[in-house]
Amino acid sequence: MIFAAGLGTRLKPLTDTMPKALVPVCGKPLLQHVLEKLLQSGFDDVVINVHHFADMIEAWCHEHPIPGMTIHFSDERAELLETGGGIKHAAPLLCDASRFLIHNVDILSNVDLNALYADPRGEATLLVSQRDTQRYLLFDDEMRLVGWTNIKTGEVRSPYPDLKIESCKRLAFSGIHLMNTSLLPLMQEWPERFGIIDFYLRICAQHPIYGIEQPDLRLMDVGKLDTLDQAEAFAGL
Repeated sequence: MIFAAGLGTRLKPLTDTMPKALVPVCGKPLLQHVLEKLLQSGFDDVVINVHHFADMIEAWCHEHPIPGMTIHFSDERAELLETGGGIKHAAPLLCDASRFLIHNVDILSNVDLNALYADPRGEATLLVSQRDTQRYLLFDDEMRLVGWTNIKTGEVRSPYPDLKIESCKRLAFSGIHLMNTSLLPLMQEWPERFGIIDFYLRICAQHPIYGIEQPDLRLMDVGKLDTLDQAEAFAGL
């Protein structure tokens, strides 16, 4: 599943006239970069959620078919459902597989998607890294998710009331993760709109969720105007 429904507010004014998914990098839309990487890794059945300029994304996919790839659309035109709500809404398109990959449309990387998909641990696996940010996921020594913290505000969220965050591994989420379809029924009690990290933090004490780091990972979030030049250099390598 590719998350492509967002408003792309950090890329304004470009996203006043196009969806973030179609912002070009090295002459190709971000969406095309992700689709081609998925296909190269053997993922040929893809769900794309759409909201902001949904018609443009659907039209681009119809006009630029990728041989060997089937694309389905999860329609969020009525309401933007956030990351967790987007997965819940798309569940009928995802439940035929035992597990599925989730990838933000604005992430460029050299991640080994096959290695991530093959990770046998837990019911979800989150690609994480040691990049600098204000918000971190917290993991125990076995890389099992145990909490979250905002180092700027000092906020800590965890299902473990006695969690000692100084003993945890503190890693940044990449926007790429793997989920077993066994978790989808748990979302039925959730509202239509919610964040996927909120969901993971709520269930991680009962349902094993792991983080995974990959050696020599290069990853870029193309979320702001001032990152586009960097993205051109990154994608051109």
